[in-house]
Amino acid sequence: MPHTSSEKESSQKALTLTQTEDGSFTLFHPIIGEHYHSTRGALQESKHVFLHAGLEYALTRNPKNTISILEVGFGTGLNYLVSQEYCEQQGIHLHYTGIEPYPLSKTILKSMQYKTYVDGNVVDEFYSIYEKSLEREVKAGPHSFLTLATEEALSFQSPDLFDVLYFDAFATTRQPEMWTLNTLSHCCSFLDVGGVFVTYAITGNLKRILKSLGFRIEKVAGARGKREMLRAIKLSV
Repeated sequence: MPHTSSEKESSQKALTLTQTEDGSFTLFHPIIGEHYHSTRGALQESKHVFLHAGLEYALTRNPKNTISILEVGFGTGLNYLVSQEYCEQQGIHLHYTGIEPYPLSKTILKSMQYKTYVDGNVVDEFYSIYEKSLEREVKAGPHSFLTLATEEALSFQSPDLFDVLYFDAFATTRQPEMWTLNTLSHCCSFLDVGGVFVTYAITGNLKRILKSLGFRIEKVAGARGKREMLRAIKLSV
């Protein structure tokens, strides 16, 4: 990933908008060499992996009217938008924190055409508070709050523990440092006991690391185009 402001600006200018098979959009990152979402369907992947297998599953296990989510790899904000939309519909209070060291510009986010597949009020509110959320927690809707931590995952700190952890880094072949014991241990330290970890990936090494960190591993049917994904429940500190 780039480390200077000029490199960051250049990399964002090189991003390519791509329509995926379900009609939603993703971006191709030429430096990483990967799309931000599955080209088989960005929206269906986000809902399948993170909303259904993560947030909704956590609420099934532990019904509550306030829930907190930590996302590693906020990217285009799609996982946040579908989660906020769901929570607003259900009257659930959402506290959402995203880790994103290289936040995208609002111009790029608007190019994603989210209003064609996410509630327009949710999208408009996101656009209006996006830049403020890079500095502090902001109210993002009647029941929602958003904070974006613009730092590397290993630098992230929080006094709070979260109910759900969305792990949405680029693939291990493209961003291997995100899938190490060191990074996963640090990120998972912010997940409460009983909390739910979800990611689109499933590898032997990932399963071994999470088991060593006190998680129970679950194999879940993957999003379109992938046989399986991983969900894990934190059983101990």
